[in-house]
Amino acid sequence: MKFVSWNVNGLRACVTKGFKDVFNELNADCFCLQETKLQEGQIDLDLPGYEQYWNYAEKKGYSGTAIFTRIHPLSVSYGIGVEEHDHEGRVITLEFEDYYLVTCYTPNSQNELARLPYRMTWEDAFREYLMKLDSKKPVIVCGDLNVAHNEIDLKNPKTNRKNAGFSDEEREKMTMLLSNGFTDTFRHFYPDKEQIYSWWSYRFKAREKNAGWRIDYFLVSDRFVPHLQDATIETEILGSDHCPVTITFE
Repeated sequence: MKFVSWNVNGLRACVTKGFKDVFNELNADCFCLQETKLQEGQIDLDLPGYEQYWNYAEKKGYSGTAIFTRIHPLSVSYGIGVEEHDHEGRVITLEFEDYYLVTCYTPNSQNELARLPYRMTWEDAFREYLMKLDSKKPVIVCGDLNVAHNEIDLKNPKTNRKNAGFSDEEREKMTMLLSNGFTDTFRHFYPDKEQIYSWWSYRFKAREKNAGWRIDYFLVSDRFVPHLQDATIETEILGSDHCPVTITFE
């Protein structure tokens, strides 16, 4: 089995930059998207063999997630069941026989950490949601989690210490999630691999210089780890300011 996750930073724009070619090339069993920036009916995506599930933000042109799956789910849910957090189209959960698949677009803390208090509330609610699922069956959670967990996960840790995505508070919430029964799949296979990132700013030729951040993840319940075969970050794939990340498992 192969699962893919990609923050497309606007699916309509990404489609004009080769999305379908990437989709076909990666040949995933489940393909998860974040930051689709769509409302219902704004795109007609023909993906033969895949069921499509969409979660749209109420605010137009903002946030949004999708999952395209070859495997018919037992159930589908949108959001995390908390009114405060379920207006921005950030989470979709598919239940399969042996596990849950959750795709997530975590809120950005914004410039000068303006939205950090909300982000902290979100983190606690999302962690609680995942742990509740995990009590029933293993969980695979993927997406743009908007945090570089450790210094190895971004090019310039010293100068970004108090910036959104690398604040002590955000990193601590990731530590808490991992310590509550989840594994970062990329670091499981490549604990010391440096200069592998999944997002680069459009400014300052950041991608050309590989001045990036690893903020896109596949996390799995610890007890799912023995099923993993590999985790990759597809740094050569263009079309967004993020690149796809993948896992393969048996």
